[in-house]
Amino acid sequence: MEQGTTMGDSRVALVTGANKGIGRAIAEALSDCGVRVFVGSRDPSRGEQALSEMEAPGRRLELVEIDVTSPDSVAAAVRQIAELAGRLDILVNNAGIACEPPSSLPSTLTAEVIRMTYETNVLGVVTVTNACLPLLRESPAGRIVNCSSETGSKSIWSDPHNPMSMYAPLVPAYSSSKAALNSLTVAYAKELKDTPIKVNAVSPGHIGTDLNGGAGPGTPAEGAAVVVPFALLDDNGPTGGFFGTHGPVPW
Repeated sequence: MEQGTTMGDSRVALVTGANKGIGRAIAEALSDCGVRVFVGSRDPSRGEQALSEMEAPGRRLELVEIDVTSPDSVAAAVRQIAELAGRLDILVNNAGIACEPPSSLPSTLTAEVIRMTYETNVLGVVTVTNACLPLLRESPAGRIVNCSSETGSKSIWSDPHNPMSMYAPLVPAYSSSKAALNSLTVAYAKELKDTPIKVNAVSPGHIGTDLNGGAGPGTPAEGAAVVVPFALLDDNGPTGGFFGTHGPVPW
C-alpha cells in the first residue's frame, strides 16, 4: 500500500488515547514519518510522563488533554490544535476500553457495562470525529482511521468453522461496540465520498496492552505498523473499508 508523500512534514495528526499502548506506538510511528502529532491523553500527568518518554531527535510530539466522553474536553482539544497548528490532516480514533472479563456472556452483562463501553468506543468516536471534521475538511488529504477489532466482525463470529469464532472470548459489549464502530466508519465514508477525506476501520491485531492485561502476543509497535499506513494513504487509497494484519476483514 502506497503512502502519501505530497504533504511532507506539514501534516498534523491527532491520536486519541496516545499516552500508552497502541496509541502511543501510533503517535511515535507517525512522528517518525515526519508528521506533527498531538498526543491525546485523558490524564494530563500521565500524558506528560508519556511525552517525556516518547521524545527522540526529529520527533514533533505535543500533548493535548482530551477525554473523548466529554464534549467540552473534545472541543477544547480541537481549539488547541487549531490555535497551535492551524490545521488537522489525520485523525486516529484509538481511545478504547473493555469493561468486561474475557469470559463474559451476554446474559451476564449489565446495561451499565454496555453503556460504559459504548460511551468511549462508539459515542466518543462520534464526538471527536464531528469536532475534528471542520479542520479535516480543509485538508487537501484528510484521513480518519478508526481503530477497530476483528472481534467486531459479524461474519467471523457467526461462522462456526472459523477458529476465532470457536476459541476467542465473547466479550459481547466490546465486540458489539467495535461492530457499531465499523458501521459508523462506512457511514462517514459515504458522507465524505466526494471530499478528499478517507475513512477506514483498522484492526491492529491481537496486541498485548493494558486493555487485555497484556494477553495479546503482538507488541504495540506491531499493531501500529498495521494502522499507520491508513493514516498516510495516498490519493488512490481505499475508503470505507475494514482492514487487519492480512488485508481486508469481513464485516
